[in-house]
Amino acid sequence: MTQAPARRPASRRRHDREIAALAVPAFGALVAEPLFVMADSAIVGHLGTAQLAGLGVASALLTTAVSVFVFLAYATTAAVARRVGAGDLQAAIRQGMDGIWLALLLGAAVIAITLPTAPALVDVFGASPTAAPYATTYLRISALGIPAMLVVLASTGVLRGLQDTKTPLYVAVAGFVANAALNAGLVYGAGLGIAGSAWGTVIAQCGMAAVYLGVVVRGARRHGASLRPDAAGIRASAQAGVPLLVRTLSLRAILMTATAVAARLGDADIAAHQIILSLWTLLAFALDAIAIAGQAIIGRFLGAGDTEGAREACRRMVQWGTAVGVVLGLLVIVARPVFLPLFTADPTVKDTALPALLLVALSQPICGVVFVLDGVLMGAGDGPYLAAAMLVTLAVFVPAALLVPVFGGGLTALWGAMTLMMTVRLLTLWLRTRSGRWLVTGATR
Repeated sequence: MTQAPARRPASRRRHDREIAALAVPAFGALVAEPLFVMADSAIVGHLGTAQLAGLGVASALLTTAVSVFVFLAYATTAAVARRVGAGDLQAAIRQGMDGIWLALLLGAAVIAITLPTAPALVDVFGASPTAAPYATTYLRISALGIPAMLVVLASTGVLRGLQDTKTPLYVAVAGFVANAALNAGLVYGAGLGIAGSAWGTVIAQCGMAAVYLGVVVRGARRHGASLRPDAAGIRASAQAGVPLLVRTLSLRAILMTATAVAARLGDADIAAHQIILSLWTLLAFALDAIAIAGQAIIGRFLGAGDTEGAREACRRMVQWGTAVGVVLGLLVIVARPVFLPLFTADPTVKDTALPALLLVALSQPICGVVFVLDGVLMGAGDGPYLAAAMLVTLAVFVPAALLVPVFGGGLTALWGAMTLMMTVRLLTLWLRTRSGRWLVTGATR
């Protein structure tokens, strides 16, 4: 009886150290990713408005294509972490190689679809006649780097599963620096224009993929894991990824619906919405870093058959998510007078954004717990439940969002619907973790 209180603080400190060791580098890597697009925009923007508009359309298409396959990182992290927990590093790396081979196959399929359909895709996204040729050029060249981008996702999942988030941070930072240098050199030094920007990004992504493959291949040779493609393993990786694909597509549908509704509300509303959505996305990176730690830690505990350790880690990460959410919410409230003028000088847009921004601030503790529980269930390999829960959330959000223009309330009401969406996610995820049905142990789920 006297030892239990002593063990509990010690256990909390151990979990805190582990969460911080995984989450902090993961946050840095996550933030580095959007910097690729920012660097491209800054360099291409000096070529002209049509070129920048073309980059905007092509980047939106590429971001959508790659984000759809983010399950390559999530599913691989969980599967590899389970094998690590079971003490079988050879099988863990073999599992990771299956995910990498799947990424290469999916990347080849995306290239085969994108190259001939690039002009039609650009037209669907509404590019102007002057911007369309630039968008098509950028899309066709950048599509050649999609296999490398997907390999980066899968390899990142392998390293996270191996409890290593520092290497992805180093690679992401080096990739950003290389991308910026290549873009500047090829766009202006070589005079290639927007095509140079695309080639710079492709080369940087291929370099990142090569570094990751080098790390994984060394690990495979060290532990005697085969590097050859295994049809059964690739098929299993794809099957594990399908529910997470459904989850991701549902989330994308929610965000697209919100943007479409905001556009119907008026110019000031859609402008304010884009500002708030950019902040919401940035805050999500901080919270997603804890979720990534959750994927790796929970998968390892369950692979080792330690359900009590998984429960303790889950509880501690929920506390982390809540605390970080509170801090982020307070920062948004304090920084709002400085934040809004960075994006607009229009008083109408500022007045429209302010109450919605306060809603975002107040909802951050909810978001913190949602991201953590999402990561916990991903780490447990509970993809089918996550897919079903997100479909339920989508079914609740869409009618609520579509009713905003009917009943009024403007952008504040729309972000009220977004808060409702996160609350529904909180409820569905909390019910699942409370049930204990996610606590399935073993090297495989």
